[in-house]
Amino acid sequence: MSDKKCTSCNAPLAEEGATEFGCPACGAEICRCYRCREQSISYTCPKCGFGGP
Repeated sequence: MSDKKCTSCNAPLAEEGATEFGCPACGAEICRCYRCREQSISYTCPKCGFGGP
């Protein structure tokens, strides 16, 4: 995961607790770092513009 970046804050996903999942709308990859997940920072899909917490 280390070469990927958080969709919300652009931080590298090298830390424990980061996750990757498909966008609920289009299936594109969404990556989230631990900090953004814990603080419920919003994200926007880079492909379709879908937003989530």
